[in-house]
Amino acid sequence: MSKVWFVTGSSRGLGRSFVEAALSRGDRVAATARSTASLDELVTAHGEAVLALELDVTDKAAVAESVKRAAEHFGRLDVIVNNAGYAHVGAIEETTERELRDQLETNLFGAVWVIQAALPYLREQRGGHIIQLSSAAGLMAFPLSGAYSASKWALEALNESLAHEVAGFGIKVTVIEPGGFATRSGENPDPLDNGHMAEPDPIYDGLRRRIAAMAGKQPAGDPAAAAQALLKIVDSGNPPLRVLFGQGFYPMLQQVYADRLKTWADWQDLSAQAHGSTAFTM
Repeated sequence: MSKVWFVTGSSRGLGRSFVEAALSRGDRVAATARSTASLDELVTAHGEAVLALELDVTDKAAVAESVKRAAEHFGRLDVIVNNAGYAHVGAIEETTERELRDQLETNLFGAVWVIQAALPYLREQRGGHIIQLSSAAGLMAFPLSGAYSASKWALEALNESLAHEVAGFGIKVTVIEPGGFATRSGENPDPLDNGHMAEPDPIYDGLRRRIAAMAGKQPAGDPAAAAQALLKIVDSGNPPLRVLFGQGFYPMLQQVYADRLKTWADWQDLSAQAHGSTAFTM
């Protein structure tokens, strides 16, 4: 049976590829973007299978209205894809309060508004699948990505809690953690050239040069291939809570988690001291 999707950030990149893959196999999609003009080609190609909705996910009321329109238009919602977001680049010392708040408003709160708006429909139909786009930066933090990583780490925790809360209603949750994927030019995006940068402080110029020298070293992933992988996840009877998309970061994550476990083990004596003399029982 065909599925009905609600996808944020559908104008380009992974979001656009997800929409195109769903439509290509006969599914129907409510595709949202800040400007519906970016969705005109989809509507022309797929007609009534596409509901194009103008949406800024930071507008809570608009999110609720868009989800309602999609549910009423198609009669149900099966797959909710929280894809809208961007990456702010800058050292913690450089990042302003406004920049940090804007990053969280879009990446974190925008996703929360979509989830809260969609859940009543999914609960009523006793099923559905929430897909959250996170990042490899949601599992390990990199220099100059503190605000972005903070938003993605928050989403990791939020969706893990959500998965436990809604499992009893037949609702599944999957967090996708992509590495670098190709832009429309076919290149791996440069993290220091994305239009969302803090005002640079010269004291971090050396760090910026080192990061820039490493940028693009990993082969860029293919968004179309990622979309086909997502189809397999939404069709699975037992989808993963978390899954990496792309190659290159898995070995790094293995080392990151090994280092964390070793550090906790090395400091277990101090951890026990911190607990005090109260007996610990399970």
